[in-house]
Amino acid sequence: MRKWVGVNGYEVDCVVLDGRGLLRVRHLGYHVGFCASVAEVARYVDLADLVEVVELPPVGTD
Repeated sequence: MRKWVGVNGYEVDCVVLDGRGLLRVRHLGYHVGFCASVAEVARYVDLADLVEVVELPPVGTD
């Protein structure tokens, strides 16, 4: 699952609703909106401020 975080508590993640991929925007954990495009996300948050969250595998699990 992909997730991006921005300044001031904004989060953007990919979700599937009714078989349709959307971008969910949250602010401080509260739902702000569902967006069908990146341009729509830009209405809520400056895209330059978003950073992708990457989960690394645990260390020492060979």
